[in-house]
Amino acid sequence: MTWEWLVKIVSGNWKGFLLGAGITLLISITGTILGSFIGLLIGIIRTIPLPDKGIKRAFLKGVNALLTAYVEFFRGTPMIVQAMVIYYGSAMALGINMNPFGAALLIVSINTGAYTAEIVRGGIISIDKGQFEAAHAIGMNHMKTMLHVVLPQVIRNILPALGNEFVINIKDTSVLNVIGVSELYFTTKSIAGNNFRYFEAFAVASVIYLVMTLTVTRILRFIEKKLEGPENFMVIPGNQMQVERPEDALRYRQ
Repeated sequence: MTWEWLVKIVSGNWKGFLLGAGITLLISITGTILGSFIGLLIGIIRTIPLPDKGIKRAFLKGVNALLTAYVEFFRGTPMIVQAMVIYYGSAMALGINMNPFGAALLIVSINTGAYTAEIVRGGIISIDKGQFEAAHAIGMNHMKTMLHVVLPQVIRNILPALGNEFVINIKDTSVLNVIGVSELYFTTKSIAGNNFRYFEAFAVASVIYLVMTLTVTRILRFIEKKLEGPENFMVIPGNQMQVERPEDALRYRQ
């Protein structure tokens, strides 16, 4: 590697690198958000208690079987294989010619949804059963219990896992080059091929990937700290005022 070539590649192709990074971020952000909603919905459905008998029990068991098959398939196969099957397979088998960018969003979303579904299901199971029983005792159904009691706790608990899924998606978008999506890896490969300088081009791409993942990690850690609330607080009897530091309580009492 020579610094002259490194500077030449950056100065001559910086717009291409930025465009590729922008498409990578757009796909990963959109796919993670959509996938999180899919996983949240599936996680809630898969934790609905089964009735003892009746048509509703049979219906829920059938739905659970389909959702389990979806989760196991997309967790058990590589994203690059999923991309080939969905993009090229749908064109050959069903005659559906998908836009590469739209196909990329679909692939990342449903792949993320499968992983998020298990994350959400594990988060719901980790909540103490006494909270479910208390909510049902005051007349809440399963959906109200989830919305008002369980999910606020689950989302905070699974946020690190969702953040990790986001970081993985930033890197895994590189496999979408097989369906012609001009993300960062595809753009870098084109730049390297035009200059016959693969080491320098992919060194620049590595730095860009690292900057994106580190930035996302720091933002998510900041959000986690905000959700945790203050480390020290106390409630003063009488006016039920919450203070963040114990020493502030004397001032409020006065």
